[in-house]
Amino acid sequence: MSDAELTMTIGGRAVRAPRSFPIVDPSTGEVAAHAPAAEAEHVEDVMAAMAAAQPAWAAETADGRARVMRQGADAVAASIDEIARLSTLELGAPLAFSKGLVTGVISALRYFAGCEVAGEVLSDSESERVEVLRRPVGPVVAITPWNVPAYMMGLKIGPALAAGNCVVVKPSPYTPLATLRVGEILREVFPAGVLNVVSGTDELGPMLVDHPVPRKVTFTGSIPTGKAIAAAAAKDLKRVTLELGGNDPAILLDDVDVEAIAPKLFWAAFTNSGQVCIAIKRVYVPAHLHDALVDALVGLVPSVRLGSGLDESTNMGPLQNRAQLDFVAALVEDAKAKGATVAAGGRPEDRPGYFYPPTIVAGAAAGMRVVDEEQFGPVLPLVPYTDLEDTVAQANHRYFGLGASVWSGDLDRAGAVADRLEAGQVWVNTHQSTLGFSQPLTGVKHSGLGVEKGRWGLETFTELQTRYVSRA
Repeated sequence: MSDAELTMTIGGRAVRAPRSFPIVDPSTGEVAAHAPAAEAEHVEDVMAAMAAAQPAWAAETADGRARVMRQGADAVAASIDEIARLSTLELGAPLAFSKGLVTGVISALRYFAGCEVAGEVLSDSESERVEVLRRPVGPVVAITPWNVPAYMMGLKIGPALAAGNCVVVKPSPYTPLATLRVGEILREVFPAGVLNVVSGTDELGPMLVDHPVPRKVTFTGSIPTGKAIAAAAAKDLKRVTLELGGNDPAILLDDVDVEAIAPKLFWAAFTNSGQVCIAIKRVYVPAHLHDALVDALVGLVPSVRLGSGLDESTNMGPLQNRAQLDFVAALVEDAKAKGATVAAGGRPEDRPGYFYPPTIVAGAAAGMRVVDEEQFGPVLPLVPYTDLEDTVAQANHRYFGLGASVWSGDLDRAGAVADRLEAGQVWVNTHQSTLGFSQPLTGVKHSGLGVEKGRWGLETFTELQTRYVSRA
């Protein structure tokens, strides 16, 4: 790939920048491409473009917007293999997984194109008509994370565009390539200024959030960055949707079939090398089942083919960046120092790239970083317990509240425990399962603010307007 291939999209135009920044292939640790680094002038240009395009896009009929969105989905679908290879180059994930991420853009555009932004009539009489309408919130800044970039782009632009808002997407500086390419494709479909994509380093996000033109910021990423965005947006009373960190617990009850559920637990923890916000991050297992679960999970490790995502035999790629690799390794060393046992894996692979094998940490406990923090990597701590009440309290401890699951052969018992878990998503006998874009995604406590997906997410890109017509 030449450095000049990918461009930003601003006001319907291909835009390059005087500077670029390197993109590392995590399977080799070597620079594989460069991306344009937006500067202050590009921020001003994109804001002007959105401000100019917003009135016409907001005034367009819902059917008209839907027609353009479906055309955009078709255009992305025609290039899915190319975009997926870019995604694997920057993310390291298996090609099939990357293709699924691009399918997320396609599916989001199609799903939200079919959604109605509905109002409600409160009164309709001879003397008056009172209705509540939903109006576009205005230009939107969408900031996406490095772990599933193309999918998150779709999740954010789908409802924003359907509701009648212009959008600028800023991907992570670690993984901008697939997002830039989708922007190139969609600028040939959408009216100029409606959909924009800019890339850059750490200073770009604050420039976009602080600008007076946007009326909403939607962000997925870390809790500290989410807090900073919320504080910055508050200065201008911008609306925010924040999907932040998770440390999802899985609670196994004492009647589970360990052999039957082990593969489900394994891949709910290790898909995308554990770099999934709603992956299982800690397992609470009855003490008498702990060793059997360790054996069952360790027995699945040989099924993992760790390697380049471009290799068709690979089913687990590297961690995306060096900092994440070092962080995950530090968590495992802390657990070992505090008395846990590494039953499988436990150290970085001795090869180029950022490879860390699937790691099972047995005998983990509260107070170990690997239990208390979100590891966001291929490490699964198993916490033995004897007191279910205390376990529920541990699962709810601290500020995480994104996802959680309960596993049992008795659905009533599992449901009773699920009712007590403080999380935006709670599953029984599964984890990470979703209904595509129709199911809301939300976090409680520090794991999120607002909602994404479904009609609930769509409505967050609107403002309510009450309209009163007097017929007297």
